[in-house]
Amino acid sequence: MKARSTDARHGTVAQLLHWTTAVLVVIAFVYGPGGSEQRVYSLAKDFDRQLHETLGMSVLALTLIRFAWRAIDSAPEDPPMPPWMQRASKLVQGLLYLLLLAVPLTAIAGAWLEAHPLTLLAGVRIGPLLPEAHAAGSVIASIHTWLGDTILWVAGVHATAALYHHFVLRDRVLRSMLPG
Repeated sequence: MKARSTDARHGTVAQLLHWTTAVLVVIAFVYGPGGSEQRVYSLAKDFDRQLHETLGMSVLALTLIRFAWRAIDSAPEDPPMPPWMQRASKLVQGLLYLLLLAVPLTAIAGAWLEAHPLTLLAGVRIGPLLPEAHAAGSVIASIHTWLGDTILWVAGVHATAALYHHFVLRDRVLRSMLPG
């Protein structure tokens, strides 16, 4: 397997970044403490929040690495498909990238505007770098929750489309992102 993509397959680096990001997003969603500010920042939810914030920062970092990798690595050519399907594919991929940035950035902004530090595993704390504006932070935290739900729905559409390509159209779309 090659590190760089070919005309037919994503390379190992693109695959690793894709699947690692997908797994981290799902785990972050599961461990998202959710609910009111008092619940999210309660002692009972401290580990879940730290894990959630660590995973979110990891997703943000991986997304930035993915952008850098895409700048130097070309994606495989799409198999023949109707133009509407190509446009839908690009739209969903673009929306996923936008959400991979927006979800963690809204979490960071919401926490800092509510005067909470980011608290990562291993005791790493990143204090607020924005002046306190609690009402705005609360709104942004609500947007973060909504975007977190949205990314799972969009990723579900993305996965369903990949399965449709594999089992119905029998093309190489899914195989191009699978290892081996």
